[in-house]
Amino acid sequence: MLNLTYNYKLQPTAKQIEIIEHNLDVCKSVWNHALYVRKLWHNSRSCKIDRCSIKHEYIVNMFEYPNYHNQSADLTKAKRGNAFLRSGNAQAMQQTLRKLDRAFNDMKSKNMGFPRYKKKMKSFNLISNKIELNGNYIKMPLLKKVKFRKSRDIPEGFKIKQIQIIKKASGYYANLTIVLNVDVPTPMPKGHTIGIDVGIHSMLATSDGLTIPRPKFLDKALRKIKLLQRKLKKKIISSNKWKRLQHRIALLHEAVANRRKEYHFQLAHQLCKATGTIFVEDINFKSWSKGLFCKQSLDMGLGQFFTVLEHISWKTDTYFAKVDKNYTSQICPNCGTHTGKKELNVRVHKCDECGYECDRDVAASMIIRDRGLNDIAVGTTVIKLPSNGVLSGAKV
Repeated sequence: MLNLTYNYKLQPTAKQIEIIEHNLDVCKSVWNHALYVRKLWHNSRSCKIDRCSIKHEYIVNMFEYPNYHNQSADLTKAKRGNAFLRSGNAQAMQQTLRKLDRAFNDMKSKNMGFPRYKKKMKSFNLISNKIELNGNYIKMPLLKKVKFRKSRDIPEGFKIKQIQIIKKASGYYANLTIVLNVDVPTPMPKGHTIGIDVGIHSMLATSDGLTIPRPKFLDKALRKIKLLQRKLKKKIISSNKWKRLQHRIALLHEAVANRRKEYHFQLAHQLCKATGTIFVEDINFKSWSKGLFCKQSLDMGLGQFFTVLEHISWKTDTYFAKVDKNYTSQICPNCGTHTGKKELNVRVHKCDECGYECDRDVAASMIIRDRGLNDIAVGTTVIKLPSNGVLSGAKV
């Protein structure tokens, strides 16, 4: 099954905007209450019975774990006596509970943070077989018929599975999830191979010697943002001028995010254009965002770039894999000697054993490329042919 997501900008009427805003408020209330119940259950069972706190402890009635099915049944009961919940879309509220359930599962399986209460809800999902495109209009259950900016056509044969309504500073958008019942083969290693090393001094360096300087998306808009934030501090909270300034700041941040994402897609296409295999480091970018160069790391958006690069690699039939990141800058790519740890101000790799010298990041990208090729070789079965004794590798 092939799943794709197409993004379009909506052009809703004033009445449709009112419906969207109301459903966002309803979904926010459902999320916050469901999260409160889950937290209550979690805190009431966070310690063993013989290790309770001396000062205070949660005492709640015994109830089952509030999973998606239990909370969905409770929502159905609550809607009978609550006009506010009845006024919202049932599917949007159900998908909000499902999204919260996924957040809790990710917290346990992926060791992610605890879900948070929401001051504003920015999106909700609708799943229906009645979503259709007619010219420049989308037909859907909630908004009936809403106009949108048709930037590209949906490929022939795809069916619309669900729609996500998103609120941003620049307006309202729709993410259409389209599906096609085909089997897409996984790309295999082939062609020209490159390794990619990412860093702070330069955004990335490839084993072919290409270095991309660190783009400064936020720095170009930071002066305007700081000036507006100074003005915002002097305004009365929730006044009209305060809201207008907040909207202008949000527009600047959205423009920065759009420029960053566009740059990532262009760079990913450039790297995949004449390449058959790409290897990158398996890095935890969360630790990067908390370190000494957190601002520079977050401005580059390397985690998003790796996600975009993996997606473009799949679309262009380019093999993409991650390798071990340890000691990539301490090993000589020419002779394999361990040269020791380098300080951040040392930008040139020099090997005392073989005399090889090159850019530090380029040398690390060569090590990444070699490690990726070695990982592929480990997964290769060698078969001895009976005719001439030549060894041949067969992928498994």
